[in-house]
Parts: sequence; structure tokens; C-alpha cells
Amino acid sequence: MSCSRELPGLTARLDKLCYHHGGASLPPDKPHAFVYFITIENRSDRVVTLLGRKWVIVHADGTRLVVEGDRIVGETPRLAPGEQFSYNSYHVTGVDATAHGSFHGVDETGERVHVMLAPFALEIPHS
Repeated sequence: MSCSRELPGLTARLDKLCYHHGGASLPPDKPHAFVYFITIENRSDRVVTLLGRKWVIVHADGTRLVVEGDRIVGETPRLAPGEQFSYNSYHVTGVDATAHGSFHGVDETGERVHVMLAPFALEIPHS
């Protein structure tokens, strides 16, 4: 099994983070929802197909949640040089947390590549 490498020019960024409290759709022990908007941009000289993602969320209470799997919000984006893919998703929590992630795929030659997303804070507003 070969390892993947970071592809220069392939970037991931947090565009926006929104906070939402409460509501009947959220579990009572996790009443805080954070909606995040991410853009993955291909400024490399290769076509890249993104196949999956891995998120690590470290909660203030010391618990850690690792979420990984195939696809990104149900898609396997194919990005030619100069193209980008934007999406949004969410995480629910009962405590403050820090999230970081990575996206993995293959380039046009079949080489396994990945891109890291810088950590960001999920801080519950205190009134």
C-alpha cells in the first residue's frame, strides 16, 4: 500500500463557520451546531479526483471523534487545474471543540494525494 503525499497547489480552506443553538432537531446532550463551509482548490498542474475525507474533532472534555469515509458530502469531485469544489456540512456538540481535517484522492497519474485543512475552533458563545 503506497502512502499519499501533499500535492503542491491543492489547498483546502474554511470559508465560513456559523453557530446555531438548540432546536428540536438537535440532541439534548449536543444542543450546539456548527455549520462549516469549505473550499478545496486545485492550483496544481494535475487533475485531481477527491475520494474521501478524515476529520478529527477534539472536544474540551477530552473526548475525540474521528470521522472518515469515502466521498465528500456524497460526491467524488474531479478538479482540473484552476477548478475548485465548495461544500458545507456540520458538527453538533455539547462542549467547545477543535476540528481539523484532510481530504484524499488521486491525481491523473494514479498517485495518491491529500490536502490538509488547518484546525479551527468550535467555540460555544457564552452570554
